[in-house]
Amino acid sequence: MSDYQQLHHISDEIGPIYVLEDNECRILSFGDNDEQSKILKAQPHIPQHTYIQAMLAVLLFSQPKSAIILGLGGGGLIHALRRYDAAIKLTAVELRSPVIDIAKRFFQLPIGKKLNLVHQDGTAFLAEGNHKRVDIIFADMYIEQGVDEKQLTVEFIAHCHQSLKTDGFLVLNCWKEHSKSELLKQTLSMHFANVYATLTGGGNWVVYASKQPHSFGSAVNKQHVQQLSKQLDYPVGRALTRFTQWE
Repeated sequence: MSDYQQLHHISDEIGPIYVLEDNECRILSFGDNDEQSKILKAQPHIPQHTYIQAMLAVLLFSQPKSAIILGLGGGGLIHALRRYDAAIKLTAVELRSPVIDIAKRFFQLPIGKKLNLVHQDGTAFLAEGNHKRVDIIFADMYIEQGVDEKQLTVEFIAHCHQSLKTDGFLVLNCWKEHSKSELLKQTLSMHFANVYATLTGGGNWVVYASKQPHSFGSAVNKQHVQQLSKQLDYPVGRALTRFTQWE
């Protein structure tokens, strides 16, 4: 990260938080060689990480009116979803209050009536159930060391299922090694009708789990992919080259 200038640094009980930038990009980092979030300052709606691009591919299968985002980071998902449809009701849940402040101050977070920011542990938020059911849950809870293991538990997956509408989707951002987890695969299959996944070029394993038996044919429908690419302003098909049913 030596090519970047440090704009801001703060520490909380979990650890350090850095904001870095160069001429084009701004980065949220939790430690050495760690990029939690990255935005183009001139075009913050275009995701810079392949896993965010892959998570947004769920929009091929769902036209959501509401979504929960677990793990705010720099707000990359929120920027892209706002570009896609400014009317979607979004609830973003973030464990670390400095991250919320930094997203507002340094990452152009699009604040408005349709965005509810919650300072809370994502797993506790879902477990309490004091929220309306939504169309999509984006689970992206990460710490410096990697995936927050809480988002891979049986309880978490069950709470996600309960928090989704009858035709809802869970989008789960994991690491490549989780593609070998029989427990995670079985837990998802126990609660969801169809489970698909894609391996990203960055080594993430992004899972799409649907409550209803769902055709994922839009993933190979060139017209649908081109239309979504135009809406999101980047080529969605890149995230789907290794898209497959997880069985």
